[in-house]
Amino acid sequence: MLQYNPPQQVQSDLSAVSQPMRQWPRLIGIFVLVAILFFLAARLSLLLLTKPDGVAVFWPASGVAAGVLIALGPTARLPVAAGAAFATIVANTLGDRTLTSSFFFALCNAGEALLAAWLIESYFGLDFSLDRLSHVLGILAVAIVATAVSGIGGTVVFLYFHNSTAPVLSTWQHWFASDALGILTVAPLMIELASTAREPPTKGELIEGVAGLVALAVASGVVIFLPPGHWGIAVSIALLFPLVLWLAARCPPIFAAAAVFIIAFTLVWMTTFGFGYFGDSNFPIEQRIFGAQASILATSLCALVLASLFAERRHHEAALFEGQARLQEALTAGGVLAFQWNARTNSSQRSDNAAQVLGFAPNQIFSASEFLAQVHPDDRAHLKALIHSVRPEKPTYKTAFRFVCPDGRQIWLEESSRAEFNPVGKCLRIKGLTVDITERKLSEERQGLLISELDHRVKNLLARVAVISTYTRQGSKSIDQFVEVLDSRIQSMANAHSLLSQSRWTGVNLADLVQNQLAPYGATSNIKINGPDVSLSPTTTQAVAMTLHELVTNAIKYGALSSAHGHVTVSWDRRQSDGAAAYVKIDWRETGGPRVANPVKLGYGTNLIRDMIPHELGGLVDLIFASEGVCCKIEVPIEQR
Repeated sequence: MLQYNPPQQVQSDLSAVSQPMRQWPRLIGIFVLVAILFFLAARLSLLLLTKPDGVAVFWPASGVAAGVLIALGPTARLPVAAGAAFATIVANTLGDRTLTSSFFFALCNAGEALLAAWLIESYFGLDFSLDRLSHVLGILAVAIVATAVSGIGGTVVFLYFHNSTAPVLSTWQHWFASDALGILTVAPLMIELASTAREPPTKGELIEGVAGLVALAVASGVVIFLPPGHWGIAVSIALLFPLVLWLAARCPPIFAAAAVFIIAFTLVWMTTFGFGYFGDSNFPIEQRIFGAQASILATSLCALVLASLFAERRHHEAALFEGQARLQEALTAGGVLAFQWNARTNSSQRSDNAAQVLGFAPNQIFSASEFLAQVHPDDRAHLKALIHSVRPEKPTYKTAFRFVCPDGRQIWLEESSRAEFNPVGKCLRIKGLTVDITERKLSEERQGLLISELDHRVKNLLARVAVISTYTRQGSKSIDQFVEVLDSRIQSMANAHSLLSQSRWTGVNLADLVQNQLAPYGATSNIKINGPDVSLSPTTTQAVAMTLHELVTNAIKYGALSSAHGHVTVSWDRRQSDGAAAYVKIDWRETGGPRVANPVKLGYGTNLIRDMIPHELGGLVDLIFASEGVCCKIEVPIEQR
């Protein structure tokens, strides 16, 4: 049966097949690199063999395999193990060893590297580096375990294939010591090369580290040609140790690892080719080898431990600096500054954002006296009294005060402090936080003004309702009429208030106000509204609304809106006389209704139309009872707020 595979699945399958194919060039490159490095290191080590067991006393090749595998991770296991095994076979067969024994030696060397890398990955994870003391101790422990295990296998191979006459323990010790030193001297360099690729050093660190390594290489060359003698050892230490300490303290761990490699290579060279103290033929070869091994071990551990300690310190300093920077950002964002005042020296320290919050220059340093001098004169005495009032039984205070910035701005600060005292009760220092509460104070002031304004408006509204109620009762013939008229007038005021609330009491468009008052009583066919956009203040809105309500009420009862053929036209225009404030002129005109006669007696509504706007707004009202319809001309200042 044929099965259809969608394009996405086909593409996924092709990608799964091509991915391993793309890895092959990388894996082959690792194999070749490890094989070459391992072979060169092995051939160098085989130049110096101990008799009668034939074990190399230095085996840096073990550090090559283990270091590359730890640095590159699990994906490099196969090429690294294969490269180490292949180089072992080639190096041994070029010497005096058989192919069979070379094969088993290859298994021991490859297994040693795999075991070391597996232990590091299991206990420390991937991306391993030597920037922590625990990691340096870890690589030391791993070197001991891995070489101890591989040494057992190597000893067995020597016993069965080379008929070694040396004691078994001696053979194992030589293998263990040579491989362990190889891991401790070479593997750190491989590991740190990969770590440096992930996090490159700064330009300054690179220049300083390279200069230090060059100086160390020159000093090592000088050490090689020093004549044998105890004073040569003293000169060697005097030349090399300061440079190692410099690299460990000032540079990333890779430079300390490179220094360890240079010194180890120098000592191996001296021992192998008979130079300097470790090449002195007056001493037995075993003594010289042991001395060189002890020197390599001591130098490696000293340099790597120092480098890790200094790296940890740099990490902690960077983390502390980052934490302080974040704290400063948080303090600045919140308008908070921290301070400490020393009562004995009268000196003060403040957080970095103090200058920004208080308005000083960024780099300006100001004392406690200069800070108090900027406190508002009306608040300065109270703040000083609080500072001097702290006692062991009452060590804290909290107060708000005004502060005059150097640029003249006045801000509000709130200070919360706690004092520290010595055993006899004398104040040592005061420390605390100062918060910029200017916005809060301004908000409180605005809130107070709003409450006052609201109180004023409520009082006016209640007074107006009381007046309306009184005059409505006087003009009403019955309770029902009183309730009806009063309800309509209060509803008109409520409608105007609703429009003001929608605009948050910033003003009401005149067209909206007119439509709001006329909408319940007319239709679009008998009402015409026309005029430009004009915004009325809250006070003007309330007065015009009540006036329009009375005009509408009169039109419904006696005028144009009482007839099906009547029309009401409301138009307005914005005007401004020379040198005078702008005003709006409103024209109310009724047509088509019953004939109108001048009222014999003026009621409350008519008096309200004629008197409210002139009395409250200073405007003009001209109310005409023409026979063809009521006409009312109103002039209202529109800038009144």
